[in-house]
Amino acid sequence: MRARSFILVALLVSACGAALGVEQRFPPPEFTETQHQLPCEQYPQPVPSTVQNMDVWVLVVALCLATWLALGLRSRNAVFALMVACLVYFGFWRQGCVCPIGAIQNVTLALADAKYAIPAAVLAFFALPLVFTLLFGRSFCAAVCPLGGIQDAVVVYPVRVPQWLEGGLRVLAYAYLGGAVIFAAVAPVFLICRYDPFVGFFRLSGSLGMLLFGGGLLAVGMFIGRPYCRFLCPYGVLLGWLSRLSGRRVTITPDACVRCRLCEDSCPFGAIRKPVEPPTPAERVAGRRRLAWLLGLVPVLAAVGFVAGGALGTPFSKLHPEVTRAERVRAEELGEVKGTTDASDAFYESGRTTDALYGEARRLRGRLALGGRLFGAWMGLVVGGMLIHLTLRRRRDDYEADRGTCIACGRCYDYCPVELRRRKDAGGETKARGG
Repeated sequence: MRARSFILVALLVSACGAALGVEQRFPPPEFTETQHQLPCEQYPQPVPSTVQNMDVWVLVVALCLATWLALGLRSRNAVFALMVACLVYFGFWRQGCVCPIGAIQNVTLALADAKYAIPAAVLAFFALPLVFTLLFGRSFCAAVCPLGGIQDAVVVYPVRVPQWLEGGLRVLAYAYLGGAVIFAAVAPVFLICRYDPFVGFFRLSGSLGMLLFGGGLLAVGMFIGRPYCRFLCPYGVLLGWLSRLSGRRVTITPDACVRCRLCEDSCPFGAIRKPVEPPTPAERVAGRRRLAWLLGLVPVLAAVGFVAGGALGTPFSKLHPEVTRAERVRAEELGEVKGTTDASDAFYESGRTTDALYGEARRLRGRLALGGRLFGAWMGLVVGGMLIHLTLRRRRDDYEADRGTCIACGRCYDYCPVELRRRKDAGGETKARGG
């Protein structure tokens, strides 16, 4: 696994270097009389519908292959090979767009604003991985998602994260999901696209801060498997919910578990759950009481979050460019700052009045104040739901892959002695039939 990781990283680095070294056909003009600097291009050029349709078909084929390789063939090497191919195509070739993770915002905006027409390709990229996850588990995460692939490629020496810490860090993903949905609905601002940590690598451009953020995640990912997927990815929250309802899923052993614990050691993502003995009658009674108490606490937490979330309106408004533009223009009018910015210059040249600008800023502040309250209520529900989840104790006889967090990477297959014996027996039967 380490050798494959080093080889892939070397190939990616060399590819990036070659791409950066390509000479531009039309070099940009030089600005000698002003301090203007060319901005970093963050958005790819629009693509024809035929290319988008091809992307959808490639996604369908990749999802089918990933599902078969993970659940049917049960081959880690094949899953890894498909992961590399999808990383190259959806990541570096298609520059991370269309992205199912960012499509959360498009779907939200389409539901909140009847005037917004969501592109069919974006809707397909959002829905197809969810459908496959509901049916077969998180095969999309295993080999198709480029954000997951670039992290999986750098796992060298994974360190196990304590389960209590991992559960706490997952709150960040729920917060990110809630913030992304609320901002897309009320502002609209697409936070996921703005703070995508790896799109700068895929497009070979981006702000220094985001490149450092993405590089930091990859550095951490050498020791903590897929940190973005496990602790930040908002789409992963949706996939985790649906994966718990999936009809089929990854099973470590094809037969009875021998409790060797090798699968637990092989998983760098903390997705293997230990056997759990059934609760005693006294523990069952106490658990029911705790559950009843927590069910009553959940609406209280949501109400407290709604009230406290009102304080988030001001910091939330700072993330909207129209609000920050209005604050800058007002500061320039009052003489609190010197000079102008590109944003204020664009406003002056637009012909709009300051009253219209300030009125729009006030409207946005009001909507984002409501968004802050909704975000607080959402986080109250999240905390309550996690507390309830901790109180539930389910009997587990063997070491099993957790339905919600297992990404179907197939690493455990190569460590399970029961699975290895099955492969050996299957190979012997194939040779016998061939003979």
